[in-house]
Amino acid sequence: MIHATNFAAGIAGAKLVAMVDPSAEARNAALAELGIDRGYADYKDVLQDKEVDAIVVVTPTVFHKDIVAAAAKAGKHILCEKPMAMTVAECQAMIDACSAAKVKLQIGFMRRFDRNFIQAKAAVDAGRIGDVVLVKSNTRGPSVPQAWMYDIAKSNGPLAEVSSHDIDAIRWFAGSDIQEVYAIAGNYRCPDVKAAFPDFYDNVLMSVKFANGMQGSIDGAVSVGYAYDSRVEILGTKGVLFVGALPDSNLIVCSTGAEIVQPSVKSWRTLFIDAYRGEDAAFIKCIQEELPPPVTGKDGLEAVKAVNAGNKSITSGQPVKL
Repeated sequence: MIHATNFAAGIAGAKLVAMVDPSAEARNAALAELGIDRGYADYKDVLQDKEVDAIVVVTPTVFHKDIVAAAAKAGKHILCEKPMAMTVAECQAMIDACSAAKVKLQIGFMRRFDRNFIQAKAAVDAGRIGDVVLVKSNTRGPSVPQAWMYDIAKSNGPLAEVSSHDIDAIRWFAGSDIQEVYAIAGNYRCPDVKAAFPDFYDNVLMSVKFANGMQGSIDGAVSVGYAYDSRVEILGTKGVLFVGALPDSNLIVCSTGAEIVQPSVKSWRTLFIDAYRGEDAAFIKCIQEELPPPVTGKDGLEAVKAVNAGNKSITSGQPVKL
């Protein structure tokens, strides 16, 4: 609904004309909220709609490959949310389908469109902290996972659902693909699902070696409760750079209870709201101006490759080369 609301409110050169949801209740509620009247229960039907030039895919990950391949065959440009797919082979099939159909494929790593991330990337590229040595990124989400996410076979786990943003961010700042990972994980906050989903983890640490010799570190968690905590630290040979903070504002309240209280960031939906709009605008621009998508299928594939390697490392207890 973030993407849909953006397009309904107005993205230059684009008009929201239809949406798809197999749930009639969800579909009808969305149509009413968005102020449009064209809803489909099956994505295959919208692909036959001649007025639709492009689609945004926001389904659970297991459905991405089939939808993207069918959309490409139908000649639709595609913005596909992260994680791109479940496996590298699925990612490559999506890339190949879009290449064969000559349609755009952009992957939804919206942090690249966040003002602070853009400024940080410019500072790194300008050499303001020297050569990059280490990129650390953490994302800790406050909410309990949706039911389907507990099954690692269907979601690829928090490394995919939460930390794929971090994987893309550290690749972007390092300017290099990931060469090797070592990950450890555990379930500390979701004891009720341990019996049904013994492989599920709600906390993960992953060390990264980049092909260019740089180092990386990812810290991911779900169900933390306290806030939406997204931060990046980039260490260079001549300085350090920080992106993101836990406080939501500069307001600090000190009361007679002898405690200091400061508001914290509650959701990615608000923290990155402008980034999502920038991402949607960039998608339309790359279609209209025949430009390469700013976040490509290759970026999505490399993140999935790192997720799969990280999950393999968790189960094997060994470092995994990509």
